[in-house]
Amino acid sequence: MENNNRMAGGGDELTLLGAFGSAFVLRVKLALSFKGLDFEDVEEDLAKKSELLLSSNPARKQVPVLIHNGKSVCDSQVIVQYIDEVFCGTGPSLLPADPCERAVARFWAAFIDDKLLASWLQAARGKTEEEKTEGLKQTFVAVETMEAAFKTCSKGKPFFGGDSVGYLDVMLGALVAWVHAGPALYGMQLFDDAKSPLLAAWMERFGALDAVKAVLPDVDRLVEFAKMKQAH
Repeated sequence: MENNNRMAGGGDELTLLGAFGSAFVLRVKLALSFKGLDFEDVEEDLAKKSELLLSSNPARKQVPVLIHNGKSVCDSQVIVQYIDEVFCGTGPSLLPADPCERAVARFWAAFIDDKLLASWLQAARGKTEEEKTEGLKQTFVAVETMEAAFKTCSKGKPFFGGDSVGYLDVMLGALVAWVHAGPALYGMQLFDDAKSPLLAAWMERFGALDAVKAVLPDVDRLVEFAKMKQAH
C-alpha cells in the first residue's frame, strides 16, 4: 500500500483508492494533477480488497474511489466530472462551459469505454483467435471514429479541449501508457501515423505535458506488470 500523505489545500481531504496500471484510476490521477490537487494515494490489493474499498464502493467493489472529506465518489467518469465541478476555481476547467459541448464530451467519453476500450480488451484478451480477430477489427473501426471525433472536437487545435487539455483528453489520455506498451504486449499499435495521424500526434503532445509525466506509469514497468498478470 502506497501512502503519500498528501492532502488538498483549503481544508479538503482527498484520498484515492486505486491500483497500479488501471487506466480508470489514471484518469482520476490525471484530473487531480491538472488541477494541482494533493491527495493521499492508497494502492489497493485487488486480490484482497480492503474494508475501506468494500464499504466505499459497495455496489461495484472496484477502484477508483475518491474519498472527499469522508464522502465517497465512484466511477472514473463521474469522479473526473466531480473534481472539475467541486474544484472549479482551481486549475483549468476540464469540461466545456457550453452545455452542448459538455454533452458531446460525455458522449465521446462513453464511446471510448463502450467501443474503443471494450474492443481493444477483446483483441488483447479474447479466449479464441476468432474473438481476438473480431476485437482487433472493431478496435480499428473505433480508432477511425475517434480520429474523426478529434478533428471535430479540437477544431484544428492541439487537444480535444482546444488550446488546453479538456475532459476527453483526460479520458483517452489515461490509455497513453498502455498504447506505448501495446506493441510489446499485444503486437499492435493502437494509434499510428498512417491510420490515425491526428491521434498519434495528439498522444505525443499529451504525453509531453508535465502534469501527465507526473502521473503516467513507466512503460517498461507496465509491460512487466501485465506479463506477470497474464502468467497467472
